[in-house]
Amino acid sequence: MLPAFGLYTHIRQNEVRSRILVAGLFGLNLVLAYGIALILRGMSANLPAGARPGFSAYLHAAFHDLLWIGPLSFAVTFVWLFVAYHAHRTMISATVGAHPVAREEAPDLYRLLEPLCISRGMAMPALLIADDPALNAYATGLNPEQYAITVTTGLRDALTPREMQAVLGHELTHIRNDDVRTMMIAIVIAGIFAFVAEAGYRTDMLRGLFSGNRDGKNRTGAVPAMLLGALLIALAWILSKAIRFALSRSREYVADAGAVELTKDPDALISALIKISGRGDLAHAPSGVMELCFDNPRVGFTDLLATHPPIEARIDALVRYAGGRVPPPA
Repeated sequence: MLPAFGLYTHIRQNEVRSRILVAGLFGLNLVLAYGIALILRGMSANLPAGARPGFSAYLHAAFHDLLWIGPLSFAVTFVWLFVAYHAHRTMISATVGAHPVAREEAPDLYRLLEPLCISRGMAMPALLIADDPALNAYATGLNPEQYAITVTTGLRDALTPREMQAVLGHELTHIRNDDVRTMMIAIVIAGIFAFVAEAGYRTDMLRGLFSGNRDGKNRTGAVPAMLLGALLIALAWILSKAIRFALSRSREYVADAGAVELTKDPDALISALIKISGRGDLAHAPSGVMELCFDNPRVGFTDLLATHPPIEARIDALVRYAGGRVPPPA
């Protein structure tokens, strides 16, 4: 939320950067594919006819393998995206325990969200409720027909109507700015890297680094090639995590600003942030779902790896740039 640029310019900068970062995730597919090719070549000790055994021979052989492994990795990614496109909301809801609610079941939430959508000419997203005492909310969807906002029962019970509308405005801003679509794609793609890294760790792929027929004629350079392949797979996984971090962290400030723009009530958002702070951990939600949430208290061993800015930093930005006021201690 930089006053020198304004909200909409900042949103546009986020959109451009997000597309670059998502393109980077697709580029990491090639790094992952090359790492797999190196490990497979090293485990089989299979070199092209006439090739002189050695580390460079494995590098060249794996590069040639990349000509078919690379397209295959992109094909797998697009198939997984296709599956996620049609089933992601169902899978997330099943994990968290969320279910859709009709207007008759949650008239209070509909009364709060509907005016926000009308003010921006947006279609009303579906409303879901997760039976969880945690105080949190998140938005999902890859197109207008799929967009949904989920709130927990804990959040619904704890917040006043003003505070709840501010949280709903925050999640609606994520939908308006295409944050939800971008984050869903990034999480799905990055999940492939995590799956390959986990599979390699739990199977014979890594154990094969120091096993096999070392007396074979082509074993020279096989172990260094496999070590490099394992390093590239780990690097792709780490960079995919870093890209997801870069996508999600700055967007929370913009979504907070969008909520204030919709509700004209920065004080309500500050009050909601104070209540939610440290109480948003969904018991059954994986890390990918927590990255979509209003607040993600899972910071790991250092705040540098947190996907969301600290609550205190978000409140400070609302006070400095949106004219918000921190309520006195109860």
